[in-house]
Amino acid sequence: RLAGMRTPTAMIVGLVLCPCGLLLTLTGTLAPNWRQVSLVPDQPMDVIWEQGIWDICRERQSTHDRLCRQADELGYFEQVPVRVAQGLMPSSLVLTVVGLVVAALGVRCWQPEPRHLVAGVAGLVLLLSGLVSLVPSSWYTQELWALPAAPGSTLSVGYSLVLSYLGSCLEILGGLALALSFHHCCKER
Repeated sequence: RLAGMRTPTAMIVGLVLCPCGLLLTLTGTLAPNWRQVSLVPDQPMDVIWEQGIWDICRERQSTHDRLCRQADELGYFEQVPVRVAQGLMPSSLVLTVVGLVVAALGVRCWQPEPRHLVAGVAGLVLLLSGLVSLVPSSWYTQELWALPAAPGSTLSVGYSLVLSYLGSCLEILGGLALALSFHHCCKER
């Protein structure tokens, strides 16, 4: 009887990966560095423009002076991949929080046995949240060099985009781990 009282490993994996994914996705959503624009003509060599989905920052690397809330002169925020990311990234965060609450209810918080059906549903919600954040990250990466920038400048991927990818992948893996709870439901019936 004691062996059955333990929380299944897949549930533990899901409950570890998904909050980590949430933190990474949250950081990726809020931090203004989905793309870096450097070597901008008519600007000092050490100036880097960091573009996120909510803000544009200008940083001078030699002095570490950083100014955010820069004017969007090129229409960056009107671009479809940026607008989609502005809608889907917060939606993904909400789905992740809902999934984690449902997972907490299913993974035996207040009862002697886990509720496999509830944990499985939480896994599907968390899997969906990972996919919802993976779509804008992938689309933005695909369009990174097509988004408006000063001619002749150098473009590169920013850390926020990488964190969004990693967070999405952790949520997908954690959701899949929790969704394995459906296997238990089928065995019990």
